[in-house]
Amino acid sequence: MDEAFTGLKVQLGTAAACRLTGRSRATHYRHLKPRPLVEPKPRPAPPSALSAAERAAVLELSNRPEYAELPPAQVWARELDAGTYWCSPSTRYRILRTAGQSGDRRRQAAHPAKVKPELVTDGPSQV
Repeated sequence: MDEAFTGLKVQLGTAAACRLTGRSRATHYRHLKPRPLVEPKPRPAPPSALSAAERAAVLELSNRPEYAELPPAQVWARELDAGTYWCSPSTRYRILRTAGQSGDRRRQAAHPAKVKPELVTDGPSQV
């Protein structure tokens, strides 16, 4: 298509070649000068982001024995009732997610695997 277009463009001009091939002039000029690929810039950290020490303190608080089995929203509410504000509940969830603790925080019993019963017979009609 491009070879035919360039042949027509030389003989008839750009506007006529675009009309005959069904290509808009904007598309033609966009293909002539493609934009350079620009890598996306990394997002800057917000100025109110918690420092590494503050994140570690929130994680340590969430892992205390009295809070170990509570969901992050209840930990946040109890600390707020006590008069301390560490971070928002969503930030607390993000911190726990990065630490791999965002699932069920209660202690879980490890149940043994169920054994499939095996029937052994010596002859016919014994089962």
